[in-house]
Amino acid sequence: MVQLLTLTLGIAQFLTLSSCLPAGEQERRAILLEAPLFPTTTFERIATTSQTASTTIPATTGTVITSVTSASSSGNPVNTTAVETSGIGTITTASTTLSPSVTAPSAATASNIFVTVTSGAPPSQISSRSDHPVVPSGIVNQTSPVGTNKFYANFFLGDQASGTWTHPYSVTWQKGGGVSGSWGLGISHIERSQLAYPSGTPPLEYFVAPIGIESIILSAEELGSTTSLTTDTLTAFSGNVNLATTAGSDPLISFPLVQGMGFVTSVYNSATPWLQSTVFFSTLTYVGPVSDGGVYKWRLVLADQSNWLIYATPTGATGAPTFNLQNTSVITGPSGFTGTIQVAKNPANTTGEAAYDAAAGVYATGASITGQVDGTSGSYTLAYNKAGHSSGNTTLLMWALPHHIDSFDSTTSGSVISSLQLVTTTKGFATAVSTDQFTLVENNLPSEIGFAPWNASTGQNINTLSSTAAQSIVSAGAVELAEDIDSQTDLNSMYYSGKALAKFAQIVYAVNTLAGDKSGAATSGLQNLESAYNLFVSNTQQFPLAYDTVWKGAVSTASYGGSDPNCGADFGNTCYNDHHFHYGYFVYAAALIAYLDPSWLTVNNGANKAWVNMLVRDYANGADDGYFPFSRNFDWYHGHSWAHGILETGDGKDEESSSEDSLSLYGMKMWGQIIGDPNMEARGNLELAVQARALSNYFLYEDGNTIEPPNFVGNRVSGILFENKIDHTTYFGNAPEYIEAIHMIPLVPSSAYTRKATFVQQEWDQYFSNGRVDSTDGGWRGILYANLALIDPVTSFNWFNDPSFNASYLDGGASRTWYLAYSAGLGGSS
Repeated sequence: MVQLLTLTLGIAQFLTLSSCLPAGEQERRAILLEAPLFPTTTFERIATTSQTASTTIPATTGTVITSVTSASSSGNPVNTTAVETSGIGTITTASTTLSPSVTAPSAATASNIFVTVTSGAPPSQISSRSDHPVVPSGIVNQTSPVGTNKFYANFFLGDQASGTWTHPYSVTWQKGGGVSGSWGLGISHIERSQLAYPSGTPPLEYFVAPIGIESIILSAEELGSTTSLTTDTLTAFSGNVNLATTAGSDPLISFPLVQGMGFVTSVYNSATPWLQSTVFFSTLTYVGPVSDGGVYKWRLVLADQSNWLIYATPTGATGAPTFNLQNTSVITGPSGFTGTIQVAKNPANTTGEAAYDAAAGVYATGASITGQVDGTSGSYTLAYNKAGHSSGNTTLLMWALPHHIDSFDSTTSGSVISSLQLVTTTKGFATAVSTDQFTLVENNLPSEIGFAPWNASTGQNINTLSSTAAQSIVSAGAVELAEDIDSQTDLNSMYYSGKALAKFAQIVYAVNTLAGDKSGAATSGLQNLESAYNLFVSNTQQFPLAYDTVWKGAVSTASYGGSDPNCGADFGNTCYNDHHFHYGYFVYAAALIAYLDPSWLTVNNGANKAWVNMLVRDYANGADDGYFPFSRNFDWYHGHSWAHGILETGDGKDEESSSEDSLSLYGMKMWGQIIGDPNMEARGNLELAVQARALSNYFLYEDGNTIEPPNFVGNRVSGILFENKIDHTTYFGNAPEYIEAIHMIPLVPSSAYTRKATFVQQEWDQYFSNGRVDSTDGGWRGILYANLALIDPVTSFNWFNDPSFNASYLDGGASRTWYLAYSAGLGGSS
């Protein structure tokens, strides 16, 4: 017998975002369902096998956020302050020459690359502060450092009601809002057909997935206006979200969230399940027990004709729990239910259902990572922790992104279910994998790349330049090393200061090592550079760093004290924005300094080394060391870093400059090589390889890219990649040179590895060929011509070597000296 409910409902009201900052932390006690319970309840099937409701209009449009406004990320990365060159004269040369360390690319081998950089508190000159301007909301039972830039951050920021993307699903606390008025956790999966685009002719400027389309909401009848949301056990790949009736009470529902999880799983603790929807329920059909019993299955069809599966696993009970389709918006379960309810979207009919059945009742609770490198080959494994019904005998279902599929080892590849795919918002189609771990292999690590220009075609570092190039480098270096290094580096921005320090380190290296100049100019330049760098090691710069004991990291003090409530100073450094960008320049500069002057590592009882290691610990720690989290910025699931820190955002984390992300990894690799840390060096090599693969899929689009929507990939680069949208723009303007070149800077030896020649050629032909490059202004023109060296080094070198070269085409983080050396090394001068 089929129970038919006929309802007429209006179009759903769509969710809108609000932003506020609730204060204080909330206590909760975790649900523990690991111990087996003897059955105390027997469910009897009294509901009909199939239940149907009808509706008129499914809510499938949602709302979109097209703005990329961010108070903390709006600055121009090219420092437009003119460098004073009049009256500079020449540099006073030292009487001695430099004796660099005898360092060559070491092809580091490490059996366990995921180890801490060092242990102990930050250097003593870095004072601790407990008054961070952003107060976490509802983080409980958390003793290890929180991943500020990880996928789950919206759950403890702002009003806690912005989305979290696990891919291919997103989940959002409803917080009593929207058409449902629910207090549960909404689950959304967006199809390509639902993406929003601007009008016009491809390539289109952006695409964005709508928010507020909650296909299924997992809630409980007991939840209401006093509902409290807390998070706990926040790690690099996972975190738990808990809903309780009031602050401090035991959670009624906990949600273990893991990147790539196959199901959205809810763990109920003596509650009355309510399943709700803003898309509307159409048909609910009880199928029966799965496999050996204990797990019970329902098929659910929504008003948009999408097919979902529901699996319920009671704990301490026998028989199938009863779920009743009350109307198009509510399905109710039995009171006092303890156990799990899992939901999954099924686009693959019986094939998909069989795959879900095989994994039902079990769910991932977290992940650990291991990795090893042997010369130019490396691998890493994401091993998933799991819980649930017969977890020891049941294999997980997980979702893999395209770059995972491309690099799986043979065992993991054999577990791929290619017929079961769901599209993600910004990472193409995710593919199901029946496995408890991903093992991924990279066989082309950039182990041989050093400080000198690196030729991708030959795989060689170019340490010897032509006499013509050497003369030009020495001449340009004499001018640039005579500039006032202090005034260019003693700035109110860690970002701009780091860029300038790296610039002068490159100049000294080019003059001394590549051009072979022994006049003493490089020695004097290095002395001035070391003095300028010491301002930061001594922590006496305009805005000193502090160790933040709230979120646990090294942050600029620029936004402390209430004067900058939006964390806008220095691109949001205080709020953990862009740490890998900022600190990567310092680490790269330090590696060059220590190469040129090995004693720099040991002076002042190793103060320089300790300070730089602190920066690496902050953005790229090899493991949680109690003071800094594991891998704050780089996301080992996504294959690239996230720049966005602890400011609530409606479209999730984002990354703008993929090339500065690469610099942060290259700088860490070279620092590890210089200080003799093979684990750090090997980790940097593997991260660069993983990132290069991810960039070619998601950020840098060659002809034939099938990952991103076809009407967008013609833009060539992402612009800003969010978790929920990609916008071909920048935070500081829409000029083509801004959007393309933000993925070029800075040009360093590893650029030829992460920016493939085919892509560079296609991008150049589309935007800058046939003289169009010469219509760009300021430092952007210099960046474009330096990038040209990757495909046409002769034209690049000749442009920088022109006797009438205009220095206004160099930004504050670039030099004519290095660009001459870089283009010459790639073949620009014979």
